[in-house]
Formats: sequence, C-alpha cells, structure tokens
Amino acid sequence: MPMRAYPALLAVAATVTAACLSIMAGWQRGGFLAERVLWIAVGVVLVVAAHLLPALCRPHGLRVRILGAALWVGCMAATCYGHAVFFLMAQKHAGELRAAALPVVTVTGRDLSVIARDRAEIVTRLARATARRCVEPCTSLRVERTAFAAKLDAIDAEKAEALRAEAAQDRAAAARAAALADPVTGALTAFGVPAPRAELVTGLAFAAVLEAVACFAWLLALRPAAVTEIAVTPAQQGSHAEVVTAVTPEGNEAAPVAPPVAVESAPVLRLPVVEQTDDVMRVMTAVTAGELRPTVTEIRKFLGCSQSRAAAVRKQLEPTT
Repeated sequence: MPMRAYPALLAVAATVTAACLSIMAGWQRGGFLAERVLWIAVGVVLVVAAHLLPALCRPHGLRVRILGAALWVGCMAATCYGHAVFFLMAQKHAGELRAAALPVVTVTGRDLSVIARDRAEIVTRLARATARRCVEPCTSLRVERTAFAAKLDAIDAEKAEALRAEAAQDRAAAARAAALADPVTGALTAFGVPAPRAELVTGLAFAAVLEAVACFAWLLALRPAAVTEIAVTPAQQGSHAEVVTAVTPEGNEAAPVAPPVAVESAPVLRLPVVEQTDDVMRVMTAVTAGELRPTVTEIRKFLGCSQSRAAAVRKQLEPTT
C-alpha cells in the first residue's frame, strides 16, 4: 500500500466517526422525525465542510483562503458544539445505567413527623397520670401509668427505626448521585471545577481533537501530486548550442572539439514527461503523413508552443528522421 493511502484511510475513518457523532447528536436534539432528520443533515454537512475546507482552499488565492478560513472556523465551532451535546448525553445515559444497577431503599414505616406527634401526646398523658394522686391505693392509676410508659417505649423504638431507615435512604441517594456523575469529571471537582463545567470542557476537548485529526489527515491525503519532470537544457537543443572549436598551431586550421560544449544561454526548461511524449507522437504522425516538415519553425507553428519547446520536440524526432 502506498504511503499516500494511509492519510486517506485515517481521514475517512475520522470523518465517518465524526459524522456518526453528528447523527447521534441530531437524533437526540430533535423531537419529531422530520426535525431529527434535518438536524442530522445539518450536522453531517458541517462535519464534511469542516474536514475538507482547508484542503480544498489550499490551491486557491489569498481571498478564497481567507473566506474559507472564516467558514472553517464557523463549521468547527458548530461541529464541536454538536459533538459536545453527544458526549454530555452519553455521559448522562451511562450515569443512569450505573444508578439503575444500585439497590433501591424503600421506607415502609411511618414518617418521623407523625411519630413525633404521637410521642408528644403520650408524654403529655403520662405526665397527667403521674400528677394525679390517690388517697388510697389506686390500681387503675398504676395500670394507666404503666400503659403510657410502654407506649412511650414503643414510640421511641419506632423513632429509632425510622432514623436508621432515613440514614440508609440518604446513603442510597448519595451513592446514586455518585453513580450519575462521570468518574473522570468527578475527580476534576477536587480541583474546584464544577461537575457540569468539567463535563462540558472534556466533551469540547474530545470534539476538537477529533476534528483536528480529520482536517490534518485530509490535508495530507489531498495534497497536490508531484509531477514527474525531465530537464531540457540548451545542450539538447540543436539550434541553441554553440560548438567550441580549437585552433591548431599548424596552418591555423580549426578542428572541432569532441564532445561539443554547450553555452548556457537560456534557463533550464522543465516539461512534463506525459505531455512532451504526446507532442512528439503528434508531430511524428504529421511528419509521416507528409503534412509537416521536421523543422523547429514548422513544429512551433503546428503545436502553438515556444521556440525552446519546439526545439526539444525536434530533438526527440532526430532518431527517427
């Protein structure tokens, strides 16, 4: 697998993941089915735009890049907000599942307020019975006092049981509240950060990292391909090469020096290999059909190109002419 495919795979995976998050967030935020569908469509469009805008605006000019950057910031903000909604709702659902797994504590006895009212009444009646006096031994008064004392003990026992049940209920409520909170964000509250704010910050952080990975991967995957080029120098152009000759002492006769040295009178011209091969085939076909003479001037007029390019094409025709 070529190295160019790895960023593409990462980009596709990140975009699909972000699109799924937007789908879930849109489904949770909408009420009716049509509202949910529109929320999902908006979220997916914003995700794709946030991921592809940097790569699509890179080949264009400064104005297009500035406009694309402004749109990209807006898309990123909306996308991160939608992802944060999903993360918060997911944490809430996870907390509800953890809380549902805890045992439920129910109170079956009377309320403490009712018990306190009954106890006050018994204490009052017992005090009245204790305040009464009999000249002779009074059996009924002793029985009444004993009954009131027994009722008071029973009410005290009921009150103690109600206090234990209320304490167990308070512990169950605290455990339920701890289960509803996310464990990581719950640990952040030790540093003075409120739990709702900590959950929002962590959700936005996850969303921002995912979007950044997707944008960077698409920048790598959609980078411009490198064009294979060949260098055409004036040494390869017969009409622009100057042969340096050496003068011998005998007879002042000029003798050519091999190999010829070309004077660099023009800058290096680089032509794509595929395009140059296509031009050579066109010129070769025309020369074979007798429609064109293999000269630099005729080739330049035939192709509508520059003099140096026509010379390069003529150089490629030399082995065949």
